[in-house]
Amino acid sequence: MSNKQLSLRELDINNIGSWPQNAKIGFCALLSLLIIALAWWLFVSDKRTELETLQGQESDLRTEFETKQGRAANLEPLKQQLAQMEQQLQQMLRQLPSKTEMPDLIVDISQTALATGINNELFQPGPETPKEFYAEKPIALRMVGTYHQFGAFVSGVASLPRVVIMTMHDISLKPVDTTGGRIGPNSPLELSGTVKTYRYLDEEESADQATAATPAAAPAKGGG
Repeated sequence: MSNKQLSLRELDINNIGSWPQNAKIGFCALLSLLIIALAWWLFVSDKRTELETLQGQESDLRTEFETKQGRAANLEPLKQQLAQMEQQLQQMLRQLPSKTEMPDLIVDISQTALATGINNELFQPGPETPKEFYAEKPIALRMVGTYHQFGAFVSGVASLPRVVIMTMHDISLKPVDTTGGRIGPNSPLELSGTVKTYRYLDEEESADQATAATPAAAPAKGGG
């Protein structure tokens, strides 16, 4: 048997041309595998990481799209509900007294108190404060009457033709005479403080309020 095949130790790396054919083929194959592995590590591995990142972004964008699509599907019903609520609000506001009805309403409130036997020691309407779509008018008052008279007064105000909303602020209710011992149903009580009543703004007033609430544009700086 001829000794044509050399061991790996006998191969001269500096003289590859003298290697046997099988050794050359094996070396080329090994070198090719190393080049392929290096190319995969340099290019394919980075691309896989980028691909995974893009896949994650795609999943997030898909979820965001589905969420916004669901909101868009519900947008039209929500708009219809908002329009119905605004219409109901306007109907409720129209039940409040108007600007021209407000003076008569204040007189009616005062007369209702007198009709129940309450003594109006102070009944002083203050200036109106306009809000977004209504105006509030404070009334400083000091009334003396019994528990039943105050109950009748509240009932009488509630039965007025127009819807009357009164909110109480800094109201105190105390007996007038604290020397008589026990307070009974007919004991005089003093109610003092401030109540506020409300009216709706007409279209012109509402427009003025909207204009006042809009921030004024800053004046342009002139050249020169």
